[in-house]
This record gives sequence, structure tokens and C-alpha cells, in this order.
Amino acid sequence: MSADPTATDAGGELFVPAVTGSARPDARALPVTPVTRFAPAPTGFLHLGHLVNALYVWGLAQATGGRVVLRVEDHDRQRSRPEYEAALLEDLERLGLAPDEPPLAAFRAGATPYRQSDNGAAYAAALGRLREAGLVYACSCTRTTFAAWEADHGRPWRGIGCPGGCRATGQDDPAGPTATPATPGPALRVALGAGTERWVDLLAGPMADEPSASGDLLVRDRAGNWTYAFCVVVDDAANHVDLVVRGRDLLAATPAQIRLARLLGRSVPPQFLHHPLVRRVSGQKLSKAERDTAVREMLDAGSTPAELFGRAARLAGLRERATPIEPAALGALLRA
Repeated sequence: MSADPTATDAGGELFVPAVTGSARPDARALPVTPVTRFAPAPTGFLHLGHLVNALYVWGLAQATGGRVVLRVEDHDRQRSRPEYEAALLEDLERLGLAPDEPPLAAFRAGATPYRQSDNGAAYAAALGRLREAGLVYACSCTRTTFAAWEADHGRPWRGIGCPGGCRATGQDDPAGPTATPATPGPALRVALGAGTERWVDLLAGPMADEPSASGDLLVRDRAGNWTYAFCVVVDDAANHVDLVVRGRDLLAATPAQIRLARLLGRSVPPQFLHHPLVRRVSGQKLSKAERDTAVREMLDAGSTPAELFGRAARLAGLRERATPIEPAALGALLRA
């Protein structure tokens, strides 16, 4: 997307792209009555980057007569906090965003399959199917292993498997199929195989890449956490999600997730839309870890939901000005 490098939003710190039309999908390509999802991780408070994602998710659902599934992606047990989950539910209420499935009360009532930490049995079952197919292997490679390979070869690792050749050594998970997310042990990977996956992103256009371009997919880390890439594929199939809407930083993860879904029996993958990210003028994307200004802080300071969505639309390159947009009118913004 082209942009004016001098443009910033009202705060002076966030990069504002030029409005070129590339941030809005072709209405003729949109699916009919899709199921999409808003799936934040409770590792911090919602910020403007989440608001852009919510704008696209609810906007596309409104524009197509679709449904929004809410998931809490707390697979990272070390960083996820219940207070952040409570805050994100409250923020959605204050913003006027209601999911179609499940009601917010389901999260407050206790365990729910829409919260990843409550869904371990489903992930273990999916892993079991992959294990029966001979596709799961233990991997002793770490980030240091990948970095060392890159230093030795002058380029990042690219190809099937892993730098240590762990699948060929015949390593297996000592805990076997009884392992739970609380079971530390060797990391587990799924052999994705060779070949190319092709898909059409609703913003980026026709795409093609190898699923194993950066090695076989990690599905459980050494701390016993199920990984994001594994959980979302299992969850999207269970929730019947057929339109995945997320930031452009995850575009490269798509071919591996399409291949994993195929290995788990999903012959027709979901459609994908990877929207622009909110970035600082420096180019850095917003981050909860950097304590970027939270949506709740802006609401507390007097901003209305309509004003925040208007700002989000401007930061996404959907509008020339940060004109307020009511939550119920997000669909019209993406149909325009």
C-alpha cells in the first residue's frame, strides 16, 4: 500500500497510510454469510491494532450477513492472565460489539470450548490423529539451533523438517499420546510434506508458497504449550470458521495452516483476508508488550466507540479522515 511518509494520526506517533482502495476488499469476492472470528490473546489490554481487526471482522460480517465467533486464545499459559480476559470482555461491551457465538456470559460462567486453555482435549485428539498417520515427531531444535544454522549458511533455514534433522533421528514424545498441555517435554512438530499451497487472499490477491518453507510446523513447545498455529486450525474447523480475518503479519503462516487443516481432514480451507497493521512512524507494529495505549484508556478519557472506530478506519487506510463510525455501520464502510 502506498502512503504519505509524513502523515501521522492525531497523536503524532502512528503512521497513517494513503487511501488507495487496497485496504477494502472487492465486494464481489466476499463470501456469502460467512462465519468469521475475533480471537484476541489475553496477554494485555486491547489496543488500536485490535480495534482495526475488530472493524474488519464485524464490518465484513455485517456486509455479508455473516456471523462472528469470539475466542479467547490463551494458549500461552505463561503470559495469559484472567484479568486481561475480563478486561477484553468488558471492552467489547463498551465498544458495542457483540459476538454471535458464544454470548459473553459463557466466558464469565466458567469453562468453555471457546477458550483455548479449556480445549486441551480437542488439541490432544487432533494430535492423536496426526500421530496415527505417522506425521508427529519430537524436535530438540531451539531458536539457537535455527540461528546457528543461519550463521553457518548465510541465510535463514528454509525447507522440510528442521535444522537438526530430528524426524530422521527417530525421536518421539516420551509422554506419548497421553501428554497434556501441562506436560513439559520435547517440542513436537508435524511433517507437512512437500508441494505448494495456493489461495486467494481477499486483499493481497493470489498467493502461493510451500507449507514447509520455514520448516515443519511446531504444534507443542517445550514448556508443554500448544502453539498458536496448531490451535487456530483445530478451533477454526470446530467453529466452522470459513473466513479468517487477521493482520498482514500472519500472511506467511497461511500455507502451513492450510496444509495442516488438510491433514486433519478439512478438504476446503477457509478464505483469508489479511488487513493492514497499525504501525508507529518508525514502522514498528503496536504491541501489548510495549504497553501501547489501551482502548479502555481512550474510552475512559472520553472517546466514544464511534470516534475510536473512525480513527481505526483512518489508520487502516479505509478513510481520508477519522470521521466517527457507529459500530452498527461498520459493514457500510467495507461495502463502499
